[in-house]
Amino acid sequence: QLPPPEARRVAEIVRQPWTEGGPVMASREDHMIPTRHGPVRIRFHRPEGLAAPAPALIYIHGGGFVLFSLDTHDRLMREYAARARMVVIGIDYSLAPEARFPQAPQEVVDVVRAIHARAAEFGLDPDRIALGGDSAGGNLTVSACLTFRDAGEAPVAAMVLNYGGFSMDLVSPSVLRWGGGNYLLTTHMMLWFLMNYVSDPEQRFDPRLRVLDADLTGLPPAWMVITECDPLYDENLEMRDRLAAAGVPVGAKVYPGTVHSFLEAVSVAKVAGAALDDTALWLKHTLRLN
Repeated sequence: QLPPPEARRVAEIVRQPWTEGGPVMASREDHMIPTRHGPVRIRFHRPEGLAAPAPALIYIHGGGFVLFSLDTHDRLMREYAARARMVVIGIDYSLAPEARFPQAPQEVVDVVRAIHARAAEFGLDPDRIALGGDSAGGNLTVSACLTFRDAGEAPVAAMVLNYGGFSMDLVSPSVLRWGGGNYLLTTHMMLWFLMNYVSDPEQRFDPRLRVLDADLTGLPPAWMVITECDPLYDENLEMRDRLAAAGVPVGAKVYPGTVHSFLEAVSVAKVAGAALDDTALWLKHTLRLN
């Protein structure tokens, strides 16, 4: 078992080929956003020919709250920008165990609030901002939107939830079926992520982390990309059903044969491109994009 800094270094090397190629942006800019925990870097991907004020997708990378970065997900964000014709903004939130729960969700909340407040400065339409992410990023998306709802705020018009971790459940049927080591995400990895993220075992039940059990009423419309051969499969189906039961407009699609993190492999997996197109179409419809 590698210590987190070394695991990050290896993960960056392994994922680097997946980031190569893909759409060319008109510009890529980094900015620093003040938060209650200090400055957080964000990265703008602007496609060619997109006039201001532009719609935007704020994207939160996955990695179990411990791994990955803006660089590992650079191509994925550029793909969204090109396919949906939106500005895509990545958040370089602080990683665990150096930054344990609830620092990451608090940073995301602060960054989204700042982007929404400064929309005119950034050339964005404040009424057409979506928030999304994969795996841990899906968790952080729902957590942030719960915070905004409770505060009576609505900076997010839509959620994109890519194979999110919503329950912290390590004994579901899909964990037992798919977590043994042949399908990328393993039960051991999930436990390691959780141990690095929380400082107190009781935090596993905090609704900002175990968002599946939160009151989901009043959240923005959601689109869910669900992987079939994934330990998180069951909780994604349950999140879909609970969102619908709470009155949240939700669209979801299960991609047969896919494994966790398949979207980042768009350079080699045709099904990833199809899933990105599905998400782009949903965003265009939900945010009424031209």
